[in-house]
Amino acid sequence: MSEVVYEETATMIAAGELQSFVPFGREHCRNHPNAFNLQLRELQPASELWASDAAAGLVGSLQEVSLQERERECWQLRKGCMGVKEECVEFEEELYVAGNVVVWSQGSRTQASSVYKAFTVDSPVQQALWCNFNVPHSKKKDVEQSVCIVQSSCVNVHSVTGKDFISPLPFQVSKAWATKFGLLLERKNEGNDAHLVSPGELLPTVFSMLHPLDEIAPVVCKPTGMFEGSSVQYVCDTSMKIVFTCCKPSIVVSYDTVQGIHSVWTLRNVTNDERSAVLRFPAEAAGTPLGGMASGFLTSHLYIVGSASPLHYSALHSHHNRIMTSSPGSLSKTHSQNISNMAALSRAHSPGLAAPSYSSAARFNASFHSSSSRGHHDVIPSPNNTVTDSILVPEMEPIIPDLCMEQLWSETLTAGSRREMSSQASKVFLTSDVCENRYLCFLVESHQQLRLLKFVESNDTSQLIFTSVKTIAAKDAEPLPTIDAMLVLEACGNLVLYTGVTRVSKVFVPGLLSPPFGLTNHLPHLSLAVENVSTPTKAGSILLHRLDEDVMPSPVTGVKGHHIKHNESTFLEDYAFQPAAPSIQSIRDPVSNRVTLKKTSKNMVFITISVFLLRSVLVRKCLQAIRFILPKDAAMKVLVKWYNIYNAPGGPSAHAEWNLFVTCLMTLMGYNTERLTWTRNDWESLLGSHYHRHINSHSPLLVDSSALLFPHIAALFYVLHLLYQELQLDELQRAKASSLVCLLQQLARDLHLEKYVDLYWRDYPLLIDVTENCFIEQALIDQMPCLSILRAEPPCVFSWLSGCLRSEENLPFPYLPGICQRTRLLVLVGSMEFWILTDCTKLNRISILYTSWICIMCWNVSHCGLHSRQSSVVKSSTEGLAEQLVVWLASQGFTLKDLESVPFGVALPIREAVYRCREQPSADWSEEVCVLIGRQDLTKQAHKMTLAKSKTVSLSLEPPVTTEADEEEDGMSDIIQEVTGLIWSQDLRVEEVRRLLQSSRHVRVNVAQLPEVSDHEYIEVKENKLLQLCQRTMALPVGRGFFTLFSYHPVPTEPLPVPKLNLTGRALPKNTMLDLNSGNIDVPPNMTSWPSFHNGVAAGLKIAPASQVDSAWIAYNKPKSPELANEYAGFLMALGLNGHLTKLATLNIHDYLTKGHEMTSIGLLLGVSSAKLGTMDMSITRLLSIHIPALLPPTSTELDVPHNVQVAAVIGIGLVYQGTGHRHNAEVLLSEIGRPPGPEMEYCTDRESYSLAAGLALGMVCLGHGSNLIGMTDLNVPEQLYQYMVGGHRRAQTGANRERHKSPSYQIKEGDTINVDVTCPGATLALAMIYLKTNNRSIADWLKPPDTWFLLDFIKPEFLLLRTLARCIIMWDDILPNTEWVDSNIPQIMRGNFDPSQDINEDTMMQAQVYIAAGACMALGLRFAGSANSDAFECLYVFARNFEKTMSFPNQTGFYNLQTGLSMILLAMSMVMAGTGNLKVLQLCRFFHKQTGGDMNYGFHMAHHMALGLLFLGGGRYTLSTSNSAIAALLCALYPHFPAHSTDNRYHLQALRHLAVLAAEPRLLVPVDVDSLKPCYALLEITYKATKWYDETTVDLMAPAMLPELHLLKKVKVKGPRYWELTVDLSKETQHLTDILSRDGVLYVKLRAGQLPYKEDPQGWKSLLATTVNHRHSGVKAFKPEAISTFTSEPTLISFAELFCKKTEGMKHDIQVLFSAMLYECVTQECPEMLPTYIAIEQAVRALRQGDLVQTFSLWQLRLVVELWDSRMQRAPSDRPDTLLTSEFLPVMKNAVDVTLDSWLRDNSSVLRSYMKNEGLSREARSVMLACFLVYRSIPSLKNTDALLQGCSSLGDLLSRSGQLGIPFRDLLRLAPVLFGSGTQTPLGFPLL
Repeated sequence: MSEVVYEETATMIAAGELQSFVPFGREHCRNHPNAFNLQLRELQPASELWASDAAAGLVGSLQEVSLQERERECWQLRKGCMGVKEECVEFEEELYVAGNVVVWSQGSRTQASSVYKAFTVDSPVQQALWCNFNVPHSKKKDVEQSVCIVQSSCVNVHSVTGKDFISPLPFQVSKAWATKFGLLLERKNEGNDAHLVSPGELLPTVFSMLHPLDEIAPVVCKPTGMFEGSSVQYVCDTSMKIVFTCCKPSIVVSYDTVQGIHSVWTLRNVTNDERSAVLRFPAEAAGTPLGGMASGFLTSHLYIVGSASPLHYSALHSHHNRIMTSSPGSLSKTHSQNISNMAALSRAHSPGLAAPSYSSAARFNASFHSSSSRGHHDVIPSPNNTVTDSILVPEMEPIIPDLCMEQLWSETLTAGSRREMSSQASKVFLTSDVCENRYLCFLVESHQQLRLLKFVESNDTSQLIFTSVKTIAAKDAEPLPTIDAMLVLEACGNLVLYTGVTRVSKVFVPGLLSPPFGLTNHLPHLSLAVENVSTPTKAGSILLHRLDEDVMPSPVTGVKGHHIKHNESTFLEDYAFQPAAPSIQSIRDPVSNRVTLKKTSKNMVFITISVFLLRSVLVRKCLQAIRFILPKDAAMKVLVKWYNIYNAPGGPSAHAEWNLFVTCLMTLMGYNTERLTWTRNDWESLLGSHYHRHINSHSPLLVDSSALLFPHIAALFYVLHLLYQELQLDELQRAKASSLVCLLQQLARDLHLEKYVDLYWRDYPLLIDVTENCFIEQALIDQMPCLSILRAEPPCVFSWLSGCLRSEENLPFPYLPGICQRTRLLVLVGSMEFWILTDCTKLNRISILYTSWICIMCWNVSHCGLHSRQSSVVKSSTEGLAEQLVVWLASQGFTLKDLESVPFGVALPIREAVYRCREQPSADWSEEVCVLIGRQDLTKQAHKMTLAKSKTVSLSLEPPVTTEADEEEDGMSDIIQEVTGLIWSQDLRVEEVRRLLQSSRHVRVNVAQLPEVSDHEYIEVKENKLLQLCQRTMALPVGRGFFTLFSYHPVPTEPLPVPKLNLTGRALPKNTMLDLNSGNIDVPPNMTSWPSFHNGVAAGLKIAPASQVDSAWIAYNKPKSPELANEYAGFLMALGLNGHLTKLATLNIHDYLTKGHEMTSIGLLLGVSSAKLGTMDMSITRLLSIHIPALLPPTSTELDVPHNVQVAAVIGIGLVYQGTGHRHNAEVLLSEIGRPPGPEMEYCTDRESYSLAAGLALGMVCLGHGSNLIGMTDLNVPEQLYQYMVGGHRRAQTGANRERHKSPSYQIKEGDTINVDVTCPGATLALAMIYLKTNNRSIADWLKPPDTWFLLDFIKPEFLLLRTLARCIIMWDDILPNTEWVDSNIPQIMRGNFDPSQDINEDTMMQAQVYIAAGACMALGLRFAGSANSDAFECLYVFARNFEKTMSFPNQTGFYNLQTGLSMILLAMSMVMAGTGNLKVLQLCRFFHKQTGGDMNYGFHMAHHMALGLLFLGGGRYTLSTSNSAIAALLCALYPHFPAHSTDNRYHLQALRHLAVLAAEPRLLVPVDVDSLKPCYALLEITYKATKWYDETTVDLMAPAMLPELHLLKKVKVKGPRYWELTVDLSKETQHLTDILSRDGVLYVKLRAGQLPYKEDPQGWKSLLATTVNHRHSGVKAFKPEAISTFTSEPTLISFAELFCKKTEGMKHDIQVLFSAMLYECVTQECPEMLPTYIAIEQAVRALRQGDLVQTFSLWQLRLVVELWDSRMQRAPSDRPDTLLTSEFLPVMKNAVDVTLDSWLRDNSSVLRSYMKNEGLSREARSVMLACFLVYRSIPSLKNTDALLQGCSSLGDLLSRSGQLGIPFRDLLRLAPVLFGSGTQTPLGFPLL
């Protein structure tokens, strides 16, 4: 069946200017230096080559392309898709290939082309193409944009992110194709496959590479049609060539060179069944072709590879011996799906020749065909087909296929057409037409045909259905995707534009002349349907018939527009004088709407085809509506007609576009546009001319009923009317409605639709002339098939909304989906506002032609997703309705910008809903909802910003003046001063802490020289004093690490700044330099090793967890100087504590550990363990086990692991397995607590720290399990720990350790008893941690201090502290914050009067009291850690002061014991007040900071400064948690035995002091003003949950404030009155608040309109004016607009007051007063967005009173506002505060309108009466005021008023017929005098309302 291609006679469109085209890559290569760089490149090693080229973005130097090599060049263009803004539509990318060079360039019309990336490879480039690879293991399914460069031996892949891969090829590739899944590779057929495999078998020809690091896998195919039962097979057909691939949709087009047919396949992932079928096919079928196939079918060339010959890729490639011999995996068996660890590393660190690539090469070089005998191996032949080498290749596993090609369609040829077999398609592309039909086109040059295969997607979009094939005579073609068209080069040389199969027009190219028209006039413009080509894929499937396109002549029958004639004649006249031009040879490189033309002279030019984008939005919308309503064939012809007219040479200007469109449309409808004067000139002004009316009145014109669009006039009128209603709802587009309404009134008048004409007249009374003659006879109107779709009552959106507000039942309102979206949205809002439910069954639905085109909306709100699923009852709560309305609007994409363009009367209900929701928003609302309600604070919260990323302003509190060098040196300059200045605004305590904790500046040594002291002795005294001060300096970094915790975001290109540890001094008064290395005094060796480690930890802890840290940056910070190795070790530990060490590559970890540096090993092991806290990670477990002999097999090689490294590894096991209750590790750690010394000389020193570490680790593994240790009953863990604690006989070693400890220690003889001094601390703390918070009294009683003096002598006083601490934290709930509870832990024998006769050791008693009290205080600190509990603090402060007093007389107790107890109490106080910066604790810390003499050693200084760091944890942003994990970390860090000197690790490893960081959590809430982005004060209301200690409690806090632990809270609320309220309900979920706190605690708040921030007005004194305003009795008189800036910071209100509310010249006093009243209203109601609404109402009323209105739009809006007000008052007068218009403003405005209209009514009642009785009115009588009165009073267009008023003699009768008349009750009372023909009073004497 044939199809006539519609084309206007001799139509032609103008293309853009002709411009010469030269590939940018050619010019770039020509200007590049010659190949001399390549010679240098060959001399460079590969490593230097990569390093040197990486910076420039080049793989190698570029080689110049000579003119002789140009024949080998190629390039491709595409529309830019990388890093380009959407508005840059002209962006292009070019990929140029010449020789060994590939140039990727970018450019646009506005920006010159530039090289984006360029590459030079070692061998000639066979092909280069763009390809996107899926990122492996990506949850978001990210793709990696790449360029693939195919060489003879490998494929180079270069991604835009900088990753480079080289994938070796196991065979020669003929061509590569980019697909949705990756790369398809076609194997080159070398003609020697028969020598490689047995007869009857073929090798695969198509392979896939899903990622450069994945193995190349064969592709399987699934033929369909009559062979549906056949299995999937490998693609082995050498005659099948791929000619095209596409990503969207994922298809492949192939060509059979034997049969000469094309096929279409879908490319998808292979299924498991298909994978199994292709790998396990029966052996007997091997080598046998598929039976039953018809000759000539594609699958006759596919063979099955059976299980006897699985796909091992034996000899697919045999001419690259270098790859085979260089492959490390060629003789090893590898797994196809599993990528080795080296490959995984290579994936992360590109470029690299990864193992999988060689594995693939090895596998392809291995045996492809292995016989059934597994012992035989084939011989691999050489390229010359002679056996040169014989290699035994072991059995290889088959490579599993990844992709499958499933056949969708193929050509079929009749029996007699084989001699006419078509050649391979030279070009294949996808295109679509303007009606969204899609085609797959392939150009067959042998037949000079372009075949268009139409396809559609199935309903579930999972399958493509091909319907029909049509052909177009073409020499060449290219798609133009931007304009849904394609450019075709005909054989005669003409350029023709097609959209789908429809011919649009010829293309005129300025400067390039086409052959004369006479050459082509005789050619029939037909598109022949190829009957013998179109075959569905499945013959038995659904029958799909083609959509036949009707034959259509030119729509202009004998009458053409003058402008069209002018354009054509001008073109023909110019044409005759142009010289002959060269013809076009081909078309190529389509980009958007631009193509390149290749001329016969080999020169290339490019042209731009005009797009369908129109300057006029109105024309574009009309075309959308026309395309929507018309059948596709008619719509296509209309669009083609318009495109030809609009783009003709010398086409119209922008301002005439609408006139041209109207002329075109009315011509197609059959109108004689020559007689329609208003369609040719400025018709809006000439419409009412006398000449126009005179001509039309004497010679009415008839419409041609044979025109194309004549049958569709009614439908087109209806959709244009709906579009007109859409324009009325958009303030930005409403001006265009006046243009459209003139066309609509013409059509409505011609269709005899009087009510529509009346509606248009009411809208534009001065524009519409209703007295003009009609153009269509009634007989023709009756013949129109589409007239029934028109409603009798014209759809008017304003009238519909008015009916909703009056609670009237309305018919569903029609709309055009996708075009009238605003109509749909706002009508649904109107129906939702009052829950107008419509019965769907009673609606009259369109049942004729256009049922499927015009969508009738049923406004049943329950069908719109606005009800909850459980609710079927209409909610009466206005708040619930408002919330649902706002949430739904946001879900529909409605924004504040859209709301601003909605007419003020329609927008008022939405604004009220927004106003209600703004007051108390829900915490779970989306960001879009928060933007809509104007809560920018909630919106900003979703952006996850931190204070460190947006430092804005400095605070008014200026810190002391310091130099930049000082700030950088001390390492504490990153504390966010904006926050600290708000928290501690009254003093400079933060600066004092920085002074106390700085270690980068020298100390001052002030020692007076006594007369008897010599100079030499004086130097020694000064240096000894310096040594004491340095002991303090070395202890500072631990506290500084806590103070600066997580306060720094490093720059990836800069190393981490580490402050110096300055151990020099200056002697006063001469300021001479002092150094410890002078040799005058003895300095301990390695004194600075551990302080340097702590300094590195402190520097690393500054790094925030959210920072961008990767493995390269970590390695980049490694110092070159060995003196800084200890600092780097601490830096590694800190990275583990803040979670960044997980990013360190495994190879780097291995490298660090093999160096054997003790500090580095300690930091690394503790760091990786902390980063993997509680994960049981096996890789970390193996790493730690190597360093713990007890976890190694008994026969393993003994490793010389330093003792401290073993301690760190044991703690690491506890961290990694924290809380898991892992039995094996618990058993090993339990035995390690009591590990005996030996064998021989091992394990003889510092045994206490190892035993303690084992105990702590055991406690962490079983943390909080108590008696629920599953599977450990046989271990008797509590009993064993108790034995370790109190002593007894040692149990025999069992298991693997028995052999290890057979040999006794040569140094320590302990016998069979347990050394309690070694095992007691670890066992005690292990027992405490296992039973933490369990309140197990029986276990706690084991830990009671002895109640007799005799037993007390057997316990070291230090152990009493541990026992008391352990007992208290087990009985967690019994801890009370008072001194009585602390004293209750001291045994009774110590609290009473002592009997002098008893032998009591007072020293023992005093020491025991000190340690027991210190242990109880420590437990109290842990119990109330981070709570800032005042009772707990006061209790601890009392004990601290008592201990401080006792320090003055330390005779019996001893200084060391008192100082230890005091240090523990100080730490307990810091734990309670962590992050608060309490002044009393700071004073104590500063007091002890000054104590440097006497017995104040390194450990005590460390304790004091740790307390100081905890007090200001994280600069006041962090505090401590009381979770089990936090308590365990604090027990490890605050172990109450501090080192005596800087190298002391005997009792406790110093590195564990930093584990307190694991207990820190961010709980500081920082309000930030969303407008100024400054931290500010805000009042918070904190609600505590009820507990057994207190009821539910509410506390007010002034933020920034530290919140309690979140599990204790019920609700956090930002309290008024200055800021908008915001509630976070923690009873539902805590994740939202947790996320806020983790981002520096930034909580965005929004200041109310009439308030000032607390910082500017702390006491509210400046807001007294606002208080005056808020009292309504003061009225507007008390309001002074000049002072508006003193009590509101809203810029809109301030600007309005400045411009409109001040006395200026030309400003009338009454207007100024009115504007002040508006401003007063907005301030008091906190709704500044209502200001435009107030102004619009006032302007509408003023224009009405002055008679300046030209249209009634503003009266419609006033009517909607008044009706909304009335509905609010009638429904619930008590709800008045909920409405926005609550003042006297609206009643005043309403009264002014009523007075004006009533005045007009008194003078023109006869005019109104005549109108309502449908009597004729003169043009003068049809005034604007009449239209305003009709609109505002809701008077419908009445025809039978007399019939309705028949028998109506009283006011009661009249009111009873209000519903029939359709006039509201109140307006009917005003019309009663007119209807009864009386005066200005009603019949009963009532005055007008």
